[in-house]
Parts: sequence; structure tokens; C-alpha cells
Amino acid sequence: MSPVDAGAPLEGWENFYVIVGSSAGALIGLQFVVITLIADLPSDRVDSQANRAFATPSVVHFGAVLLLSAIASAPWNGIGVAATLWGLLGAFGATYVVLVALRMRRTTAYRAVLEDWVFHAILPLTAYAALGASALTTGTRARSSLFFVGAAALLLLFVGIHNAWDAVTYHVFVQRRKNRPKADR
Repeated sequence: MSPVDAGAPLEGWENFYVIVGSSAGALIGLQFVVITLIADLPSDRVDSQANRAFATPSVVHFGAVLLLSAIASAPWNGIGVAATLWGLLGAFGATYVVLVALRMRRTTAYRAVLEDWVFHAILPLTAYAALGASALTTGTRARSSLFFVGAAALLLLFVGIHNAWDAVTYHVFVQRRKNRPKADR
């Protein structure tokens, strides 16, 4: 039996993916609650453009972590299918991050600063690239590859948390103040 077909490397990761996947699922729900609460703020096409560049990726990254956790937790006969799936997730995620970066450049509602580029483009791209690379090395270094998959999942989780917090604070402290009547400011 080759290392790619051996199911043993996935053993021991169950608790990790239960915790990480549950956290991602809960954060997706929380993100929708927050979006509902700030939905009464006036919005225009420019704000919608900024949301596609800055808010939507958080839900996508949380969803990727949830999917990755499901892939790693499924009772596969071997690690090969799981590696293929997380490799595909890495490829699709990297493509999505490039689209997000293009949206960030085009948006006129907000000018991205270095922190935005790091948390919305560089770190997510790094995580998705790690998924892709780990899928390619699973056949020869299954155990090491799983640590890269775990690191990618955690990185996407923390990037999503940072970006969701950033979006919420922007809406609460900047947009509300901007839309408040001048007498209340």
C-alpha cells in the first residue's frame, strides 16, 4: 500500500478539524447576523462594489475552512482522494484571491492600504497555495503535508476573523458616522 492510499496519516486529526470546522461554521453564521444588523445603513453601488472586494471573501474563506474540515474528516479509504480535493480547493481558492485583488484595485469606495493587501490577498493566497502544494507532496510526505493543510486551515480562519472584524468596524464606526445627521456627530 502506497503512502497516498494509506488512511493512517489522517488519524489523529479528527479533533483538530472538528474544532476548526465548527469555528468556521459558527463564524459564517455570525457574519450573516452582523450583515443583517448593518443592512439598514444606506448603501449604493460603490458600497456594494467594496463589499464584494472586502466582506464576501471572509465568508468564502470560512466556507473553505468548513469544506476542508469536511474533506479531512470524511472516512476515506486512503488519503489520495482527500489530497486531490484539497488540491482543487487550493487552486480554486488561489483563483478567487486573484479576483478579489482585482476587485480591491477597482473599487472606488475605499482605497486599500498595506494591511488590506496582506490580509485580503497575500495571506489567503499563501494559504491556498499551501493547500495546492501539500496535495502535490502527499504521495511522498503525507504527514508533513497534513501539517501544511492544518496550517492553511488555521490561516484562512484567522484571516477571515480579521477581515470580518475589519469590515464590521468600518461599517459601524465609519459608515454610521458618515450617514448620521450632522447634529448628532
